[in-house]
Amino acid sequence: MTTMTALLPLPTPDWLAQRGGELRPSRMNPAVSVYFAGQLQYVLQAVPAKGKYACRISETINGRRLDPSTLYDTPQAALEGGLAELRTKLGW
Repeated sequence: MTTMTALLPLPTPDWLAQRGGELRPSRMNPAVSVYFAGQLQYVLQAVPAKGKYACRISETINGRRLDPSTLYDTPQAALEGGLAELRTKLGW
């Protein structure tokens, strides 16, 4: 397993920006925060899992978590995959 290192900044995906969302770096590296209308809504964090990485998605308003369903080779890939999972969860 690779070590946790600083990630390349992830740009806000078009599907998120079109709905007024914004992606920001999180203090919990490696992680990103999803904002709507300036309010923090979700935190996506790459976490070690079975020798690889998964993306833990937390809804900040109520503390609910979306359990990771896929493993990825790198923290960066886990966050990108987590964004795709969030998009599916939101039905977009």
